[in-house]
Amino acid sequence: MEKYIDIIKNSYSSYWNYLKNSVLFELNWENYFYGLLIISIVAWGLEALFPWRKNQSLFRKDFWLDTFYMFFNFFLLNLILLIALSNTAAELFNDILKVVGLTLSNFQLLDLNSLPFALRIFIFFIVVDFTQWWTHRLLHRVEFLWNFHKLHHSVKEMGFAAHLRYHWMEPVVYNSLRYLPLAIIGGFSAQDVAVVHFFNITIGHLNHANINWDYGWLKYIFNNPKMHIWHHAKELPEARKYGVNFGLTLSVWDYLFKTNYIPFSGRDIELGFEGDERFPAGFVQQELYPLGRHRNR
Repeated sequence: MEKYIDIIKNSYSSYWNYLKNSVLFELNWENYFYGLLIISIVAWGLEALFPWRKNQSLFRKDFWLDTFYMFFNFFLLNLILLIALSNTAAELFNDILKVVGLTLSNFQLLDLNSLPFALRIFIFFIVVDFTQWWTHRLLHRVEFLWNFHKLHHSVKEMGFAAHLRYHWMEPVVYNSLRYLPLAIIGGFSAQDVAVVHFFNITIGHLNHANINWDYGWLKYIFNNPKMHIWHHAKELPEARKYGVNFGLTLSVWDYLFKTNYIPFSGRDIELGFEGDERFPAGFVQQELYPLGRHRNR
């Protein structure tokens, strides 16, 4: 037990020191603070230059709430919970494996360190994105998880900051389900993670931004605003009631598994979900929402 307490303490102190150094402008591959800030400013600038819904204000409905979510979920949540939880869970999992005479390396099928940089990044990116696509489908299909995911779908006017408007439970689910797939490929570096992470954040911001883009023929590979807007549609056909267009960065999974859906321009469609008028408007109430009783779809 003492070992796990030490892991929790070290997780808090290490991340706090990292966060302080990041804000104080220690530039490196792991400076997610200024990386997120730059990507957000660029996305917001594109909304100003190329607005899809021209009557939508740059300071749209819930702009400041979503901006708070963006920095809370990206940084403060890690300090409060995720880093300590992830490190403790990883050590506990390793200890359980030792009981049966195994280590994590027994599951490793590939060592990314032995591959060229471009190939290493590509494999890491594909594994992460495919795992997250399936996890995203689960968030819509499993009622328990959907009650957490509703927060993300409660946005009524789409903008870049809505990308990181989500409940703290979501990263717990995502990180848990991609732990083994990433362990299997193993050997990736902090730089590899940073490159893929910044790319995913950029595409995610653009997916939610109020811009009139779909990337031409690349729309069949990459998710885009014209596709993702339908993921947030309040009304969908009965056959699609559990959602459409689940891609986070790549759209190709939706085309492969027939979950793609763009019947017409979604510029002016209503966003949300059935019963969203009863969804709370404040941060604390939104975080507590899944604890209540809610009508199933």
